[in-house]
Amino acid sequence: MADIGFIGLGIMGRPMAENLIRAGHRLYLKSGRSVPEALVAAGGTACATARAVAERTQVVITMLPDTPQVAEVLFGADGIAEGLEPGKIVIDMSSIDPIATKDFARRIDALGCDYLDAPVSGGEVGARAASLTIMVGGPERAFLTAMPLFEAMGRNITRVGGNGDGQTTKVANQIIVALTIEAVAEALVFASKAGADAGRVRQALMGGFAASRILEVHGERMVTRAFEAGFRIDLHRKDLNLALQGARTLGVALPNTATAQQLFTTCAAQGGGDWDHSAMVRALELMAAHEITAGPR
Repeated sequence: MADIGFIGLGIMGRPMAENLIRAGHRLYLKSGRSVPEALVAAGGTACATARAVAERTQVVITMLPDTPQVAEVLFGADGIAEGLEPGKIVIDMSSIDPIATKDFARRIDALGCDYLDAPVSGGEVGARAASLTIMVGGPERAFLTAMPLFEAMGRNITRVGGNGDGQTTKVANQIIVALTIEAVAEALVFASKAGADAGRVRQALMGGFAASRILEVHGERMVTRAFEAGFRIDLHRKDLNLALQGARTLGVALPNTATAQQLFTTCAAQGGGDWDHSAMVRALELMAAHEITAGPR
């Protein structure tokens, strides 16, 4: 059993914290809003500030929407940094800017503490099932210390390299996911407008070389029109912004990533920022003047 801080109890953070409590850890909690009563009832302790969380724990985990929120929680007034003592570990499991992450790590290191960037993939379903993929950057000693915590939240856990490498891996993941969603969406819009049953087309493709987890899960969402958010378009747009900003810095061309970003932006302009990212298909349907249909035609 360990004393763990957890800051950020949204769609992903709450089930991740629940799994840590189930694993027997004592959790000290802080959220942008109030700490969910169910977590307190399960044994968690609500804290008034991020500083108070850090003071009472050996490891502090953050799971926040974007880089500015992580910076504020770490280094703002009553932030985590004010409550740290040498030997503690800070683990950021948000998906944020890799370059800023390296700066955050240097500042935490200067306090005599270790910093791990450990973004996740798997969405709300993976968070609830404790089956997340966790991509970790940072010192090996801290990674090994934190491994029991990661194992309570995920299955595929990899230390990629030094600080920032975890976030870089997550950006790469989000490029692949976005472009695969775009490919599945194009294929199903094409098939449906050509007169085929999109549901049966998807089923047929699942048995061939085009099969993928995204065709399986998000292809079904496109056919059944199930666009309630598992991972919001606005969050994926944020991740692709990180990719494109990094590409400009590195002098790398990411033409298809830019196209996927424009399709997400089209959805957001239609009021779809809170749609699931599989709803990228709606932008392609708008351009095709055709909505995917399933069943006999």
